[in-house]
Amino acid sequence: MLEVVALSALTAFLTAAGNGAAGEMGKQLLLSTGALARRTLGRETTLPAGPEEWRTLADQMHARLARDPRRAGEWALLLRSLPEQAMALTPDGGLPPASRDFTNRQKVLKQLKREATRPAAGRPRVALLHGPPGIGTTAVALHMGAALFAHFPDGRFYVDLRDPSGGPGPDPATVLLRLLRQMGVPQDRMPPTAAGREDLYRQLTAGRRVLVVVDHAASAAQVRPLVPATPDVFLLVVVSGPPFALEAERVPVPPLSDRYAVRMVRKVAGPDEYARVKSRMPFVLEHCRGNAFALKAQATRLLAEEAEETAPEPRAGGAAGHDPVSRAARSACDRLRPETARLVRLTALGGWPSVDVHLAAAVAGVPPEEAHRMLVEAAEAHLLDAMGDDRYRFRPAVGRSLADAAAPAYGIPACSGAVERALDALLDRALHAAHAALPQSWRTEPAPGDGGVYEGEARGVAVLAAEVANLVRAVSVAVEYQHVTTALRLARTLWPLQLKAGHWDEVLPALHLAARCADEHRPGSRTAAGLHFQLGHCLGELERWEEAERAAHAAVACERAAGHLRGEASSVELLGLLSLRQWRYEAAYERFVEAERVYRRISSGQEGAQDVARALALAERHQGRALRGMGRLVDSRQLLESAADFFKEHGESYNQARALTDLAETLHDAGENAEALAKITLAEGLLTPAAAPHLRYLAGLRLRCETGG
Repeated sequence: MLEVVALSALTAFLTAAGNGAAGEMGKQLLLSTGALARRTLGRETTLPAGPEEWRTLADQMHARLARDPRRAGEWALLLRSLPEQAMALTPDGGLPPASRDFTNRQKVLKQLKREATRPAAGRPRVALLHGPPGIGTTAVALHMGAALFAHFPDGRFYVDLRDPSGGPGPDPATVLLRLLRQMGVPQDRMPPTAAGREDLYRQLTAGRRVLVVVDHAASAAQVRPLVPATPDVFLLVVVSGPPFALEAERVPVPPLSDRYAVRMVRKVAGPDEYARVKSRMPFVLEHCRGNAFALKAQATRLLAEEAEETAPEPRAGGAAGHDPVSRAARSACDRLRPETARLVRLTALGGWPSVDVHLAAAVAGVPPEEAHRMLVEAAEAHLLDAMGDDRYRFRPAVGRSLADAAAPAYGIPACSGAVERALDALLDRALHAAHAALPQSWRTEPAPGDGGVYEGEARGVAVLAAEVANLVRAVSVAVEYQHVTTALRLARTLWPLQLKAGHWDEVLPALHLAARCADEHRPGSRTAAGLHFQLGHCLGELERWEEAERAAHAAVACERAAGHLRGEASSVELLGLLSLRQWRYEAAYERFVEAERVYRRISSGQEGAQDVARALALAERHQGRALRGMGRLVDSRQLLESAADFFKEHGESYNQARALTDLAETLHDAGENAEALAKITLAEGLLTPAAAPHLRYLAGLRLRCETGG
């Protein structure tokens, strides 16, 4: 079997195991890999921190395997039983359709096509398309993607980084996450680290003809990991504003000439309407200054009104509020019904990533059906863009312009009230959804009222996932407006998204902010403890170990200060899990034993007493996993058997299957493969087809046991 464990194969396996540790079975594989690495080297080996450390570990173990045929056989079995599942790119990763009103831009398109199709000559194909807001940079990118469809047969992928609040946008790791999702990478195979994601991105695009469009990029740091290392990938970075420093072909998008501006208005308004208002075109041209958004907004306005004599506005010299986008947005808003204009301006105040009927109705204090009519009216005036699923969003420049006009129009108290109503509406929805997603969890608040808004755990998670961007934004808005309790409660509703949906990158900024806010306003409280726990869990899933452990220690301290034993035990347990995932098995075992002691201090009648037996069973399982890593297989078996029996007795099929999987691994390590196979069969019988990753892992474990004799 030695030829199977070639250094290259071992290195590739270890690197893949480290990168694929996002799903539960990825973590299980990594735990088994760590236990086998420890047995191979005869000492504790902590989890490597990056590609170079993985290669070093592979070198060290490969040298040992040359002198240890039995251990080499174990590695050969592990490698052979878990063949790499090839991941195919999704053919079309959500590139939106090009605009029907697209006009001219032939020079810009020619420059982009030249960069996209030139000989690589050792240089990556990258273009930086830039221009002021509303000039049409996105339209150019989408038109080019449609025009060169056949040139990129392996996929055209689009990621929009726009931040309506005016912030810096997502970090590079989150940009990679969004792109890999577009490429079809499932959550259970998503690398937790930025380095792992970049590596997977390069694997998926190697040798493929692919277009990647990153819209509304705010910095070179966001897109630098996407610069292709293969000649057939074209990266198109779109900037709404001045260009930043990136090694790329810079392609500016200039204003439309008067000739083509007239042509665009004619396309949007139609030839008959254009003929009726042709006399007003000098004003329109002066007003819009070649800005595509402003021209479309003016054309739409001309469709809805009779020709009128209006003096042209002078070309502004850069005064605030006089750029073409702001002027067009304010002009369009002024011509809406007053109640619609009020809804649009007040809704723009929050910088919400998306707006639906419920949020708009709450902001304006109107019935949902009326809010729906107003949103449609605003979208027809180009003040909102439709996103699908009955959601809308503001262009960043449009939203800022409308928000700036809200206070002068309605007064500061009315604006503050609108924001507060938005926060209350989002909190109410999130509380109901979180309770539906985790109805038995003490980490989620009871739902307000009857709690019957969302039925089923899957529905609750889906609602939270659809609203996650707004909820994260709401935490920031609540802190800004000094609604501290609302901010903290909103952040607590994100727990189901961490636990069940893997939205760690998305919720992390809100958790950082909420934990700081809790330390300032609710120090040593259970609320502060819960937020530090969520933060530690989130950071741990992203393998930011030192930060995760600091947050978990803070959670322990707050729970102790609050006298909350269940929370203290759970936070100590989190510290154990963080150590376990880093292959620090002794430290993990000590934490799990400590957590057990705290759980046993909960007496009858105290909060959480009804859950102690189950918590102790989970602690037994974790202790058994740590003991397996330490090589104490007899003790591990005893604890895992006890945990599996508890879950069987209480009808928890999934937790029983997890404990049986751990037990089968321990038995396999001990050479008791017949018993291990029996446990695998039991675990397979408890799992539903929805647990496909777990079933695949068990199939690989079965192969290891059968081949190992």
